[in-house]
Amino acid sequence: MGQRATAVLHRDLGRNYPTIVRGEGVYLFDADGNRYLDGSGGSAAVTAIGHGVPEIARAMAEQAARIAYAPSHAFTNEAVEECARLIVEEFAPPGFEEGRVWFVSGGSEATDNAVKMALQYHRDRGEGTRHLVVGRWMSYHGSTIGALAYGGNAGRRRPYAAALPAAEHIPPCHPYRCWADGACSNSGCSLRCADALDRTIRQAGAENVAAFIAEPVVGATLGAVPAAPGYLARVREICDRHGVLFIADEVMTGFGRTGRNFAVEHWGVTPDLITCAKGIAGGYAPLGAVLARPEFVTEVARRGRSFVVGHTSSGNPLSCATGAAVLRYVRDHDLVRNADEMGAYLLARLRGLQERHPMIGDVRGLGLLCGVELVWDRGHKQPFPPAWGIARRVGEATLARGLVSYPGTGTADGVAGDHLLYAPPLTIDRAQVDELVDLLDASLEAVAAEIAGMDAAPV
Repeated sequence: MGQRATAVLHRDLGRNYPTIVRGEGVYLFDADGNRYLDGSGGSAAVTAIGHGVPEIARAMAEQAARIAYAPSHAFTNEAVEECARLIVEEFAPPGFEEGRVWFVSGGSEATDNAVKMALQYHRDRGEGTRHLVVGRWMSYHGSTIGALAYGGNAGRRRPYAAALPAAEHIPPCHPYRCWADGACSNSGCSLRCADALDRTIRQAGAENVAAFIAEPVVGATLGAVPAAPGYLARVREICDRHGVLFIADEVMTGFGRTGRNFAVEHWGVTPDLITCAKGIAGGYAPLGAVLARPEFVTEVARRGRSFVVGHTSSGNPLSCATGAAVLRYVRDHDLVRNADEMGAYLLARLRGLQERHPMIGDVRGLGLLCGVELVWDRGHKQPFPPAWGIARRVGEATLARGLVSYPGTGTADGVAGDHLLYAPPLTIDRAQVDELVDLLDASLEAVAAEIAGMDAAPV
């Protein structure tokens, strides 16, 4: 009886995946000796400091030899204390200097735990009727049933729609494809999308709404769309007016990705809770966290309550030691500044590609989180027919040439629309940015030739 090809239940059962055997810097190498530039930063915006960093491997080995796991119901540990200290003292945005950090294993858990914190906060204050979360369409906050409910990624929600708990949703802030009856123009965003939050809270009854959750830069679903000027300030004011907590989802954007420690710093807005993961440990270990403002912590403590939640791996010493080592590396190598500078250069190069390739409808992003939206008709922003699988085609073309992209679909309306997300390691240099863009350039040319002559009916 022959040996089967794999015992792994891969995401795509019909695909033969290359086998990655090692990584070095911004590059990955497979078992056949092929080299790939990690343009997506993993899946995605994960590999903050690149692959194969010796300092991180040493820190992990030392922690594993000392203590790899400790029961958090009975003990704290040095690694969790140090990782939390680094986050609060050296990375947290203004307003969180005296805050606290709750550790989990990833972004989906962070979302669920932030919502639990919000629910408990209101319940402890005698406002137990506050149970609803308001999210936004065309957003993504994780893959658990709860996180899917709060997000607005139609394709990822659809298979589980019957099981999703109740949640409210408002339109996204997306000037390129304004959902507010075209109220946005080249002069800027009308902020009608923000005012929809006020209407939704009033319709649901403020006494029933616990929290509003939003990505400062919408990542996987829209392809790196930053909040418009004034948007986050408006939703912060609306939340304050109604006693609703504001949760900022910085799972993709936290720890330097956008050229600031946290993306909310670009707009000078302070949320109540921040979810983070991905870059916090750079892909070297599973780790996520929720940052809580000191006022939030004080209120819970004042009522003599503990946080009613628990996870087997919360505060895991090995993961937290890894996170601390990654954060020190980001700090010591000035990678937040590099993300700012290389991000500006990458966006400029991608906009140069837009002039050469009619299928590029929009280029957007912040720091080293960049998106390229692909369209059939740039003048009318008409997307390609979904059946053509354009994002998949381009993603496969880049992979064949040695560039890992992160393709996305449903960009226009949840069904139609294609984009590519790029979030390379924060260590990337100019020559490597040029390599990324040149590989994408060649791939777009190949796909354009492949679809030449195909007729796209209006979507």
